[in-house]
Amino acid sequence: MNSILAKKIEQSQKFLENGLRIPVTKLDTEGNVVVAIKSLDKNRYSAVQLGFDKRKKISPKSNKSAYRFLREVRMVDKDVVPAVGDIIKSSDIFKPGDIVNVTGISKGKGYAGGVKRYGFKGGPRTHGQSDRERAPGSIGTTTTPGRVLKGKRMAGRMGQDRVTIRNIRVVSVDDKHILVKGLVPGGRNNLLILKKVGVDAKAIPLYEEKVVEEVKESEKKKAEESKSAAPKESKNEKTKEGKAEAKEMKKEESEKAKEPEGEKIKVEKKEEVKENAK
Repeated sequence: MNSILAKKIEQSQKFLENGLRIPVTKLDTEGNVVVAIKSLDKNRYSAVQLGFDKRKKISPKSNKSAYRFLREVRMVDKDVVPAVGDIIKSSDIFKPGDIVNVTGISKGKGYAGGVKRYGFKGGPRTHGQSDRERAPGSIGTTTTPGRVLKGKRMAGRMGQDRVTIRNIRVVSVDDKHILVKGLVPGGRNNLLILKKVGVDAKAIPLYEEKVVEEVKESEKKKAEESKSAAPKESKNEKTKEGKAEAKEMKKEESEKAKEPEGEKIKVEKKEEVKENAK
């Protein structure tokens, strides 16, 4: 088995180990489930039907499938045929450095002229031909054959076609996502079919961000340790300050308690002096 269904998520950029920056597209491959198996004995060809992007709600009266997309993937006789209900992971088929063909439906552009649709040059801009700049020009011949030939490139609907981008390199793979170099057809959440066609022996791996992550984690740990140590010091300081304040309060209270006794003694002494004077 060399193919899988995917869904376009976003476009971004990454760095390789040699410092080169490349455009990448992130694809979601989670939820590839084997729905049916086509065998040589019954169907005269070998294939696996995959269901992708399971629906959230389905009415019991509906005849719709539980999956939004159902596609068949051809199998080689040598391959091990999976069982119905098995979940196919992208890491089981692809690895970094693989070459794949990506097939999907391109974005619709609407009705377009020959200049936009096929890159026609257009007419001259001189000698008063102001209305011929984007005109298609002659579209047919003379008396023989006296008609417009089939397949003539003219204005018409542009886009919304089945397009295959060949020889795209896989940059990174895990169980749920794939990163491919470059762009793929269609917009976000567009269905794509990835088919492995080869391996790039000279592929340069992505720059490992583990070192940066480890540095960030160590910095976070240091910051947390400093924060956890700071409150302890502040608590100790608070306890010390509280003890000092309590001592001062006790001293003040003892002084206040002593002050009235001293005043009483002074008053008694004054009264004794007055009596002696009499």
